[in-house]
Amino acid sequence: MILAIDVGNTNIVIGCCRDGRILFSDRISTNHSATSLEYSALFKTAFDMNGIDPSELEGAIISSVVPSVTSALKKAAEKFIPNKAMIVGPGIKTGLSILIDNPAQLGSDLVVDAVAGINEYSLPLIIIDMGTATTLSVIDRKGGYQGGMIVPGVAVSHDSLISRTSQLPKIALEPPRRLIGKNTVECLKSGILYGNAGAIDGLIDRINEDMGTNCTVVATGGLAGVITPLCRNKIILDDDLMLKGLMIIYEKNK
Repeated sequence: MILAIDVGNTNIVIGCCRDGRILFSDRISTNHSATSLEYSALFKTAFDMNGIDPSELEGAIISSVVPSVTSALKKAAEKFIPNKAMIVGPGIKTGLSILIDNPAQLGSDLVVDAVAGINEYSLPLIIIDMGTATTLSVIDRKGGYQGGMIVPGVAVSHDSLISRTSQLPKIALEPPRRLIGKNTVECLKSGILYGNAGAIDGLIDRINEDMGTNCTVVATGGLAGVITPLCRNKIILDDDLMLKGLMIIYEKNK
């Protein structure tokens, strides 16, 4: 059994995997000031709540886009495993052909998503990861990572709007009751959620046109389950895509 950890700017996804199967996955907040002991306590709580015996862990793998917390998380993970935790980065075998100008610039989260997507779905492929930023990754028929797009995340757009206006309230990012809002809260919900869904639809259509074919589209990330049902394109929702990719990479390198 392995411990898989995906560190994002807002949340950290942790999960345990065995024999290609995800036993559980949970989210905790990314805390830049938390110590390794504090993170290990959170891990222990997650293990207890999901009926996991940490003595069965053989290793851990971490993908992080937040360097300031990577060390603390690595030390926290290593309290439960008999060897060093694996970090996705230079020197790690992924099998991914990266065709962008500077492959070193590609975030580890996008690498892991792509590895899982190629393994799970038909190509060509668009992977949408909806976290602090919304990223779109484009993978061609041969499994080459062609490039992508970065869009301000749904929550980031919402927080920026609220912080710069005097009379707009903070809202829950949940589907509106109707498209055309009848009050301020409804108008905000409709504009933010349908606006992001429309942007994603438009980007998918443009990518398909540029690729000369209709790509398979997969979405993951914290807000994917809220936005993708509002889209008009067919989008497969896969909340465990990152953990699947971490499992594959761990097996390639253990």
